[in-house]
Amino acid sequence: MEAGTTVVQTTCMALPPARRAMPAVDWLMLVSLSILWGGSFFFAKIATLELPPLTVALGRVAIAASLLVALARATGVALPDRFGWRPFVVLGLLNNALPFSLIFWGQTHIPSGLAAILNATTPLFTVLVAHFATVDERLTPARLTGVAAGFAGVVVMIGPGLLRDLGVDIAAQLACLGAAVSYAFAGVYARRFRGEPAMRVAAGQLVASSVLLAPLVVIVDRPWNVAAPGVNAWAALLALAALSTALGYLIYFRILARAGATNVLLVTFLIPVSAILLGTLLLGEHLAARHLVGMAAIAVGLAAIDGRPLKLLGGA
Repeated sequence: MEAGTTVVQTTCMALPPARRAMPAVDWLMLVSLSILWGGSFFFAKIATLELPPLTVALGRVAIAASLLVALARATGVALPDRFGWRPFVVLGLLNNALPFSLIFWGQTHIPSGLAAILNATTPLFTVLVAHFATVDERLTPARLTGVAAGFAGVVVMIGPGLLRDLGVDIAAQLACLGAAVSYAFAGVYARRFRGEPAMRVAAGQLVASSVLLAPLVVIVDRPWNVAAPGVNAWAALLALAALSTALGYLIYFRILARAGATNVLLVTFLIPVSAILLGTLLLGEHLAARHLVGMAAIAVGLAAIDGRPLKLLGGA
């Protein structure tokens, strides 16, 4: 861990400073990403009903990698040569192979809502990792307060009652927390790819993730012994790969290059908001008072982290 942190710190310190306050276009991309990734919990839950977790993780990254490699070739975006894959392997491990496997396995043992709450700790870990590993994304009182307010909003919105399940299925909960930590290190490590096309980075990490996961699936899941999945499972896996992964990571790396690791991983606060609003608009689900309270807390947290509203108030 110590050696890995040193590599991240050295790499990130050599990069130009990241902007802290995000312009409107970045916020629009962040909201779009939250919608795509909000659906991933739903799609993964359906897929893992009929397929083993590691198989779902491999299917997600392999299908997405195939789509992006084809798109990269069609648009003339060069992929890494045989000597340039090492950073993509590290990123693929931290950003895909490890967290996807941990979350998908965790979701087979705990409710999706609790998994989403644990996933929402990602910005908490990210501000800590970024504080020690970078020179331009340091921890400030406003940023820490904003992250805490955002996390509290997620808990209130999804339902504090789910916290009663804390302490049950500890291994599954630790797996989801481990995924959040992995995402935090991935967000900071990925800063080294600034200046590279988002498609090259997204395709490269997904190809590397596929190679990393394939042997595990063969050894652990042995999918040839699993009954053939139905239409719903295939549809969920394809949506998970094409929308939540291929398209999602194109947007993710675009935001990361423009706004930094701490800002892009704020998406985990917005994912529950997107899921609840989509359920209300498309499925006729009830919008409760706690949902509005939670969204308000998230809005306050995001404003504190972004910084501009507080600066405007201070200058008024």
